[in-house]
Amino acid sequence: MKIFTVGNIRLADLYTIQNEPISFVQLMERASSLCAQWIFLNCKHHTKFAIFCGNGNNGGDGFAVARMLYLKGFDVYVFVNKEQLKFSDEALINYKRLKDISGISVRDFNETSTYSFDEKTVIIDALFGTGLSRSPEGIFKEVIEFLNSKNNPKISIDIPSGLFANQMNDENSTIFKADHTLTFQFWKKSFLHPETGIFAGKVIVLDINLAKEFIENTATDNFVIDDEVIRNVFKVRQDFTHKGTYGKSIIVGGSYGKIGAVVLATKSALKTGSGLTFVLAPNCGYEILQTSAMEAMFIEGGEKFINQIEEVENTVYGIGPGLGTEKETEKALREFLENNQSPLILDADALNIISKDINYLRLIPKKSIITPHPKELERLFGKTENSFERLDLAKTKAKELGLYIVLKDHHTQIVTPEGKVFYNITGNSGLAKGGSGDILTGIITSLLAQKYSEEEAAILGVWLHGKAADLAAEKYSKEAMQPTDVIDEIGNVFLHLNKKATTEL
Repeated sequence: MKIFTVGNIRLADLYTIQNEPISFVQLMERASSLCAQWIFLNCKHHTKFAIFCGNGNNGGDGFAVARMLYLKGFDVYVFVNKEQLKFSDEALINYKRLKDISGISVRDFNETSTYSFDEKTVIIDALFGTGLSRSPEGIFKEVIEFLNSKNNPKISIDIPSGLFANQMNDENSTIFKADHTLTFQFWKKSFLHPETGIFAGKVIVLDINLAKEFIENTATDNFVIDDEVIRNVFKVRQDFTHKGTYGKSIIVGGSYGKIGAVVLATKSALKTGSGLTFVLAPNCGYEILQTSAMEAMFIEGGEKFINQIEEVENTVYGIGPGLGTEKETEKALREFLENNQSPLILDADALNIISKDINYLRLIPKKSIITPHPKELERLFGKTENSFERLDLAKTKAKELGLYIVLKDHHTQIVTPEGKVFYNITGNSGLAKGGSGDILTGIITSLLAQKYSEEEAAILGVWLHGKAADLAAEKYSKEAMQPTDVIDEIGNVFLHLNKKATTEL
């Protein structure tokens, strides 16, 4: 799914209106109807709705939703700023339609504090849409702050009021904090970053059927990894193939006390389908690896173990899990990078070693994939103030170094050398445990060995990792799930992918 700027979303609306054809009011009615239907299906235990409407088209959506919910039998209370009843043309039409219904109470913002927000009440935010360019002020600021203090379920229409769609808000901005955001057609960039996404809650993208021609022909560098993206990337395993068809993965890592990291990476590489899987680790891990990952072949190494493997055709290296950062290991990694020309995956201690000397960055083979978490990226490239700046820095470095950067976060971003960004929306906070990143390294290494392109391996790998984590969380909870549970669910994700692929043939 493409992520568009506010300007391009407006152009998509206009193109749809001109070419469907459909009026702006009818398009608003379509969007509002989908909102009302979702609310009806998901808020059946609530009987009252307090809907706060602004003067623009977001307020118009709110008026339409209020009318529709009332006609479905709910008690509806609408709040407006009666001191300034100057609406946009479309909002005015829906306000007049609302006023024609005697059963809907329309109140002033100043009456908010006297309204009874009981346990049956849902708060709906339709104050400001995507066109907001500054933080709410005056009565709007007061209303948002008051509503945020309430424990009632909160729903925002299109975007939480006060939140910018494509950029960071100021530190002291007033923003409505929603439990759910019912957004239209596209994800907004701000939903996908930790500082701003926290205000959106769970995002529900409603397809309002904007013109497909416009969407397909309008360029963007930002994407969400959705089912369509995965469908185009995933390759069904073919008959009449053999283990050589699916490449060789060599997981390089492990040190005394950190053998678990390389075990997790090796097991996830095996589970993801690598034809042959090797693990190059120090001898202290031999028995553990041979018993816990018996399908993999063990290669013994000491501190200079990286040099013991030569570049081999159809072989992909995943280097870093539990590697350690000793001087001998640092020297060995540098020499390996000086002599290896093929793309590889670098994570964890491999990145920590590289961050010691900026010149090491230039040794990483072009088109390699690095998978830093925010602190590792900071050590590699420098400090940034927030995740938006961090992403911009990653884009600059990906282009400069010719690398793919998998920037791990709640919504992990895959940054390509061409400047494209793919946001992942699978996964959950159950992955916030040691070992989760090691699993991702094994998955991506395995996919790259199976001849997925670097971009495909990163996209599918991150999505697969998150999807398996979602299945694990459903079984064990986010708190109790372990990295090994995520590995165990990889097979169920592949069953799902294969079922969908064969059904669509």
